[in-house]
Amino acid sequence: MRLLHKWSCPWGSDSPPGRAYLGEYGELVAASYLRARGCKVLYRNFRYGKRGELDIVCRDGEILVACEVKSSASPASGAPMRAVDRRKRELLRHGLRNWLHLLRRGDIPTRFDIIEVSLIGGQKPVIRHHRAAFGMHEGSKTW
Repeated sequence: MRLLHKWSCPWGSDSPPGRAYLGEYGELVAASYLRARGCKVLYRNFRYGKRGELDIVCRDGEILVACEVKSSASPASGAPMRAVDRRKRELLRHGLRNWLHLLRRGDIPTRFDIIEVSLIGGQKPVIRHHRAAFGMHEGSKTW
């Protein structure tokens, strides 16, 4: 198993990758990080219609976790977690409800995590994992 979260980014500091590649690589790093911490990655990029996707669906013990991955190539870009606004949280809730519908189960404990991945060329990724960043309903925990 490749532990991408332990390796240096494969591009130089003077040539950052394109946005799509950066996001895809960030998701691979996040999945590697989750596996190393004992989570079982069930699916990446779960699409639920035209309204969006869940970046990573995993199991942390008995808890089903939907992870939103936010990647950045610049430390000056601010906290990527802030991009998960009210509208994005609703899309993620909708996606997890669809996942549970496919399982035909609504009694599974769930959690929404946000993983920020800072990918600076030639350096090891810096990962910030925000567990239970928000809940299934709008009034539940937010940052």
